[in-house]
Amino acid sequence: MTRRPLLASLLLVPVLLLSGCVPPWLATVLGGGDTSTPTGEEVADELRPYYTQVLAWRDCGGGAQCSTALAPLDWQNPGTGEHVELALVRHPAASGAPQGSLFINPGGPGASGFDFVRDSVDFAVSTELREQFDIVGWDPRGVGRSSAVTCYTETSEQDEFIYGIPDSEPGTPEWEAEVVDASLDFIAACEQNTGPLLEFVDTESTVQDLDLLRAIVGDEALHYFGYSYGTEIGARYADRFPDRVGRLVLDGATDPTTTNFEVVLAQSAGFEQALRAYLEGCPSLGECPFTGGVEESLDLIRQLYDRLGEEPIEAEDGRFFDSAVLDIAIATALYDEGSWSFLSEMFSELRTGEVATGFLLADFYYGREGGRYVDNSLEAFIAINCLDYPVETDRDIIAEQNELIREVAPTTADPSPLGDVICANWPYAFEGDLEPVRAAGAPPILVIGTTGDPATPYEWAEALAEQLESGVLVTYVGEGHIAYDEGDPCINGLVDDYLLTGEVPASDPVCNG
Repeated sequence: MTRRPLLASLLLVPVLLLSGCVPPWLATVLGGGDTSTPTGEEVADELRPYYTQVLAWRDCGGGAQCSTALAPLDWQNPGTGEHVELALVRHPAASGAPQGSLFINPGGPGASGFDFVRDSVDFAVSTELREQFDIVGWDPRGVGRSSAVTCYTETSEQDEFIYGIPDSEPGTPEWEAEVVDASLDFIAACEQNTGPLLEFVDTESTVQDLDLLRAIVGDEALHYFGYSYGTEIGARYADRFPDRVGRLVLDGATDPTTTNFEVVLAQSAGFEQALRAYLEGCPSLGECPFTGGVEESLDLIRQLYDRLGEEPIEAEDGRFFDSAVLDIAIATALYDEGSWSFLSEMFSELRTGEVATGFLLADFYYGREGGRYVDNSLEAFIAINCLDYPVETDRDIIAEQNELIREVAPTTADPSPLGDVICANWPYAFEGDLEPVRAAGAPPILVIGTTGDPATPYEWAEALAEQLESGVLVTYVGEGHIAYDEGDPCINGLVDDYLLTGEVPASDPVCNG
């Protein structure tokens, strides 16, 4: 068994100490007196301070406006007075007379919707949508500029957690103890540096937050564009608040009924297939590092995994590029066909012992820039997933599941024999269900799936569209994660028309990229 970094051994996959007092600088956002929301909805007494708050928008550069909203820490007990802060940004409609707000979430969990909309609004949506909608992004609870999950505060601690390699021989009792101790140390840091928030960063709480934001921006119905994990938020919103659904686009859809293992199994198969697609297209990219067929090239990559597992390459900063770093670097580049050239560059460099491009890809995934971590996306990802999924702890079942993962991804998969050690020891357990979403009575909801999507397989889009009573499936035949960002006129025209008019195609148009 090869040596594996701590993070790869801990996971199955991939700060505020809150008080009951309103910070003085936020006191102006709270309204008072009226018992209804800006849209005229009646709310319970304990929710009135939240639903009647008035957002104070301020200029934050590039034509964007920023604000902060307050939401209950615990939506089940909103009267405690404990809050979370939600950071928002908007680009006002260019027309000056918007149809309403269009909320955007880029996925994750853990990705910053604030940064995505503030810095990349022209990438997020078309000019036509910017003309007709206030484009709004926000950081969900636990993420970024909102009340955030914080675990390790030093780069060296995070580097050890992500890239560090246990001292003990893999598979031994000593190795297992070392891995478990590392998980407990990480969890303790999360508890200490995050505080009470750690219990309340689940997706259902974010769904409640989104309805609050819809109300306080003055929209009677939610218009929403969710990518990847953002489709999970949108689908669960529609199921919980079907009477408040406006126009929802769910691109790169997830299936809310899948278990964590089923997610990992599908993604493992998806990235293995995406690697095959890269190798098939590699000769046409120019300077392809592989000269043989797909099977021969896959065998060479498998040998590379084995070699790096036994003899990692040390980078100039002292970190080691091993098989698990290779794995995340490959996956990062496979998210989009436009990044395949990075794979070719990385494989070429590795032949001479160079790891610059490999670490560039891995660091991009983990939010590491200039020798430091610039966001909390990994910590938020872990914290949210531990609350959103039940965790398997039976070693025999884990062994059976690992065999299934290896069968669908024989080149890239090397699952931990311990399963998800972090979530198994997480202080707050999954509470809820993985039931289908129906959104009974909601208007049409557009669900988009890409046939070659490695991260959210096309079958999930089919499943979600089938679950939703008003789900309308749109198929994009192509490679990569997410369809709208490919700029395909068929996909983008359908999405824009739907968001602008509410019209949906009579049947799946099957757009060919």
